[in-house]
Amino acid sequence: MTDHVKGKTIVVTGGAGGFGRLICLKAAARGANIICGDVNEDGLAETVRLVTEAGGTASAKKTDVTDLAAMKALVQHAVDRHGAIDVMINNAGIMPLAFFSDHEAAVPAWSKCIDINIKGVMNGIVAAYDPMMAQGRGHVINISSIYGNFPVVGAAVYGATKSAVNFLSESLRVEAAGKIKVTIVKPTGVPATGLGTGVLNPEAVVGILGQNTPAYIGTMTAIMEGKVQDGRVDPDSTAYAVLDPGYIADAVMTAIDQPWGVSLGDITVRAAGDAYIL
Repeated sequence: MTDHVKGKTIVVTGGAGGFGRLICLKAAARGANIICGDVNEDGLAETVRLVTEAGGTASAKKTDVTDLAAMKALVQHAVDRHGAIDVMINNAGIMPLAFFSDHEAAVPAWSKCIDINIKGVMNGIVAAYDPMMAQGRGHVINISSIYGNFPVVGAAVYGATKSAVNFLSESLRVEAAGKIKVTIVKPTGVPATGLGTGVLNPEAVVGILGQNTPAYIGTMTAIMEGKVQDGRVDPDSTAYAVLDPGYIADAVMTAIDQPWGVSLGDITVRAAGDAYIL
């Protein structure tokens, strides 16, 4: 079968670590040219090192996704180096879950969340739009969340930003009229990506867990303590409770690995037994 990943030039924001780095490594292993951006220069250098030592092709540019000029420079770097930008992956994001009653401590983080999660994706779309339209084709992949599906307690701002990502994505799809494919990827809970470190009030996870909160916390605690050896940690079991980020990265690869005329629009990836109510 034809490999539609090999040879593509892929720009990844938030590429200095976590899920962004994992996407870079997987795409590079499939023969893609990787351009990664992040504010963390040391992390970017490490991502490039890991990719190149594994035989892949990667370069990096320090990029603040909230700065449109910086995002345009990141895309231009890809075009200058490889002649085109085939895929733009707007991955950078933070998750400051908190209740409105936490506003005294939460507002600065919420404001940053709006800047990164909404403006960052908007800037990524704007930066890639002209080059992709001039090429006559391109693919934008926006990392959203199931939190963007429906409003729940503890996630008002984060959920609103991800709902905005969904709106931006679908609007781009309609306006680009097929010249730019658009994929929305909605992970569920993936602790290993490090996104959860931004949670301001741990009790705010109740919005996504509802009546399953006690059981979920018990399972997570037992897993972290190494006390679980059953189906909850076995991806071949329908009881699998905590999704490995590799499965989400594989979904991103699947979206990229399509003919230009085939677009996977909306992908939700979850562990079968994750207990989330969204």
